[in-house]
Amino acid sequence: MRGSPANRPRWSRRTALTAMVAMAAVAAATVATARTASAATWETVIDTSSFGSYPAFEAEWRYLYPWGSDHNGTARMYGSPSDHNHVILSDGVLTLKATHITWDEGTSSSSPHLPIHYHSGAVHAADQIVVTDQYPNYEVKGEFQAPTARGTWPAFWLTGVDSWPPESDILEFKGDSTNWFNTFRTASDVSTTKVGVGSAGSWHEYRAWITKVSATDVDIHYYVDGVWKGQHRANFVGKPMWLIINLQMEGSSGSPGPTADTVYRARNVYVGRSRA
Repeated sequence: MRGSPANRPRWSRRTALTAMVAMAAVAAATVATARTASAATWETVIDTSSFGSYPAFEAEWRYLYPWGSDHNGTARMYGSPSDHNHVILSDGVLTLKATHITWDEGTSSSSPHLPIHYHSGAVHAADQIVVTDQYPNYEVKGEFQAPTARGTWPAFWLTGVDSWPPESDILEFKGDSTNWFNTFRTASDVSTTKVGVGSAGSWHEYRAWITKVSATDVDIHYYVDGVWKGQHRANFVGKPMWLIINLQMEGSSGSPGPTADTVYRARNVYVGRSRA
């Protein structure tokens, strides 16, 4: 029952103002606490300084592909702590360099077993990316200068550790100025968003935001220079993935490729995740 007017408490303007100030203070403290808690749940996996020196690089990255030196093009990857001819660091920039060879070095050990025409560079992150209940969100991004001539095939991508697919291509140019955002759920079930990138040889940022949306699925949002370009859904929950940067040649990017050296540059590569 509501009290009669005679029995209602009388509040002075000063009392009301004091109460309003107190409530505002409580609200501000609550927001600050929420922001602090939210910030505390975000973890940096790879920070943007990993290309600052070879020791910093080798703490976060490994040379070659996770499975070795060969893949699906005509470039064989070279690189080690004592071999920096094709994996070069300078002023915070990673440069992968492909050099045309004129001798017979056989064929790639990976399908479709193309003849080796180049020596080039590939690196992969030491930490794997796996979306789970504990880590439901990932951000993967970096700035790149990508070659687009016929026969050049640069990539910044995720691929399955235990099986293929999963695969998510965050940057992939295949001999022209079109970037292919690909998400492979199976070999034949693929989502693709193609985006033309002006002056791809200048610095551009490529980004993927990966978020768990069900017990099995993630949504992957793809961006170029901070502009959203597409969203793909895939059954990637619980599937560990490698992060790879490589300069492959020919294959899907056409042939013949260039005879002069080709370079692919990266900087400010970052991986972060939320902890539930």
